[in-house]
Amino acid sequence: MRSELLKDGTAEIAARVESGGRITPEEALLLWRQAPLAVVGTLADSIKRKKSGDSVYYNRNFHIEPTNICLFRCKFCSYRREEGQTGAWNMTLGEIEDAARKYTDSPVTEVHIVGGVHPAHDLDFYTEMIRRIKVVLPDVTIKAFTAIELAYMIEKAGMDYTTGLRILKNAGMEAIPGGGAEIFDEDIRRRICPEKGSTDRWLEIHESAHNIGLRTNATMLYGHVEGIEHRIDHMERLRTLQDRTGGFDAFIPLKFRSAGNSMENCGEVPVTDDLRTLAMSRIYLDNFPHIKAYWPMYGKTTTEMALSFGADDIDGTIDDTTKIYSMAGAEDLRPVMTVDDIKTLVSAAGYRAVERDTFYNEV
Repeated sequence: MRSELLKDGTAEIAARVESGGRITPEEALLLWRQAPLAVVGTLADSIKRKKSGDSVYYNRNFHIEPTNICLFRCKFCSYRREEGQTGAWNMTLGEIEDAARKYTDSPVTEVHIVGGVHPAHDLDFYTEMIRRIKVVLPDVTIKAFTAIELAYMIEKAGMDYTTGLRILKNAGMEAIPGGGAEIFDEDIRRRICPEKGSTDRWLEIHESAHNIGLRTNATMLYGHVEGIEHRIDHMERLRTLQDRTGGFDAFIPLKFRSAGNSMENCGEVPVTDDLRTLAMSRIYLDNFPHIKAYWPMYGKTTTEMALSFGADDIDGTIDDTTKIYSMAGAEDLRPVMTVDDIKTLVSAAGYRAVERDTFYNEV
């Protein structure tokens, strides 16, 4: 570590990070604001190498997005449509089954399912969806539904979260993605997604999932109206839950994209903020195995840089099956990368691409 680059007490904090120590929210705020980008990048890369060496993980995956019709009107969302509005869709179970069937002769190992919270869909609908996909693709892991979708369908069924999650698990759901977390600070949440499920609901769903053996991920939407202290508070709540359950596999910082939503006037943060956020995520979330730079959201160039700032996963091949970020103005309007593309990107950053399954077992 180049100590001459550090000041205002950050040298001591950096030394503790290097030695494997945990830092407080106050120390994280100081490091975030005062340490040069090169320093936090070096610290994050050192932690990443201790956890996963020179490996950068990817998988062969595709998405199913059953609907973009949604009860909630989140101000940052470019994906949502009203029923009957131009650009709205709502797939039938048969159409979902057909979407899965396209991959019967493919080497994919995961299907990722998220969408809008459709008012007419219930737990029985989603359970049948999972069963049908599992019949079509018995060897493919189903990672499905944000905590917000899960809370709605389970509460609608009049069940506690553990009971509802067990029903979905028994149908074939094997993991849960991290979406819907946004920012945990309640005041910020009231400003950007006042109708959406609460922070407590999100955390309770994930804790309930961990308690019955379902692995999950966690996200954070950053770069809009929140401050650095809100990002740290968000990560602190995740770190605390991970201390208790150990059920999170990866943390995924999600950059706010401003096209086509009512928060366009916020603009977008620069790449330097993306890299610092990734690095501080790796530094602060010392109990998370993996930090993901989600390439359809960042774009390929920023993703390559992210690998030197603590990220050790970039998600997967995607196969042009998600619209969530392309509708918000991400650079890849038709997101797809071949395995060779991924290997080239990772190698150019000086790392080794490693294919994984949903649970980070090497394939």
